[in-house]
Amino acid sequence: MKKKPKVLFISSTGGHLSELMCLESLWKKYDFEIITEKIASSFFLEKKYKNKVHYLIYGTKDHLFSYPWKLLGNCFKSLYYYFRFRPRFIVTTGAHTAGPMCCIGKLFGSKIIYIESFANIQTKTITGRLLYHFADLFLVQWESMLQLYPEATYGGWIY
Repeated sequence: MKKKPKVLFISSTGGHLSELMCLESLWKKYDFEIITEKIASSFFLEKKYKNKVHYLIYGTKDHLFSYPWKLLGNCFKSLYYYFRFRPRFIVTTGAHTAGPMCCIGKLFGSKIIYIESFANIQTKTITGRLLYHFADLFLVQWESMLQLYPEATYGGWIY
């Protein structure tokens, strides 16, 4: 029996997690793990995917004082999760939670698949700006975004 490729699905909570959940039908094809932020609205994943869900520290860039510390903590947690699972692919819909994991993955040979947020029709996200330069596959959900990301692939909506 052929081993399924290891795929890590990672995103922040909220709309980014909602978009990632639209890919749920793909998950059974892979040996997968899910990483998101630890808040009450993401706990439903634990019940559905026992032992497949892991959490990073919740924090947004709006919390100016604590955000750098939370980001640093998430970098270390991401390093731990990366070496624990060693994914062949990392699939993400963003945002800041996914950045460190994608950087680590790229450094150690994982393929990075980034899906730019559906919410962005005319502007780049911060994570998109960073990952565009090294994602192995950079997908946009709006054709208009190809003007901002000319090397991206238009994939249409994932909803």
